[in-house]
Amino acid sequence: MELCALEELKAKKNLLAFSAGGDSTALFFLLMERGIEFDIAIVDYNLRQQSKEEVAYAKELAKKYGKKCFVKEVTLPSSNIEANAREVRYAFFEELIKKHGYHNLITAHHLGDQLEWFLMQLAKGAGLVELVGMEPVTRKSGYTLVRPLLFVTKEELRAYLERHNIRYFEDSSNYDEKYERNFIRHHFSEPFLERFSKGVKRSFGYLLEEKRLLELEFEDKDGLLLAKRPKSLYETKRLLRQMFKAKGYLLSSAQLEEILRQKEGVIAGKIAFALTSSWIYVAPYLKHKLTKEQKERFRRLKVPPPLRGFLAQKGIWLPEYKE
Repeated sequence: MELCALEELKAKKNLLAFSAGGDSTALFFLLMERGIEFDIAIVDYNLRQQSKEEVAYAKELAKKYGKKCFVKEVTLPSSNIEANAREVRYAFFEELIKKHGYHNLITAHHLGDQLEWFLMQLAKGAGLVELVGMEPVTRKSGYTLVRPLLFVTKEELRAYLERHNIRYFEDSSNYDEKYERNFIRHHFSEPFLERFSKGVKRSFGYLLEEKRLLELEFEDKDGLLLAKRPKSLYETKRLLRQMFKAKGYLLSSAQLEEILRQKEGVIAGKIAFALTSSWIYVAPYLKHKLTKEQKERFRRLKVPPPLRGFLAQKGIWLPEYKE
């Protein structure tokens, strides 16, 4: 079984996002076989009784193979469970990365996840950058996200687990079709991959190469994303989608149009943006108490208000706002 992006993991401090499910359990042992060092992190959402057994299994594996195991226990609100779980999960991983100095976060996304994502975005009317949303290596602010299984099928992973008699858990919620992803998986992506996995692997390889040719450049300045504003509306939209995606947020078409109309503001209460005639800025939205001098300077130079808290806290200045 061929894994990708392993060079990114060698001689680095790595954290594996673990769930005790088949995908992450298979990846646990595949990484060990290839001599990759890592620790693990697991979240207990308290949604199923089985989750306690899954955490116990994670701790058991960590102890047996000499790895650190980080556990977070949370109770999620009853609405929008998938989105809230993802937000909690990645906030936990990023907290650990920052605290313990990990270079990489490893996830067990596989070929089926790639195809599910593609179909979900296709149903929403997305472009190429959004359709091919997963890459083996994604640079984040402060760490790198690595997906070694992106060209491996779930069928291959299950065969590996059975061949080596490795224990894993099956999450019963994966069969609940009230979740859009499960509906697409059971009715479309899994049956399709059963027949055409070789061709799908080749196609995603080509699409990733072509996507990279289309991507536009922007700079990450300590969490502030900035780029020269393209002359064409089409490229401006593409750049905005890329910059927000780098912040972990996928813009809807309606949000994109609203950004272009408003020119500055905050999306989802978390991400601030500003479009000037020459630049595009995207940053975390922070409420930070400004000094009298900072307030006066920002006001005098007409720095976009949504960015001011972040700029003040980080001590960053924007290239076009000069005395």
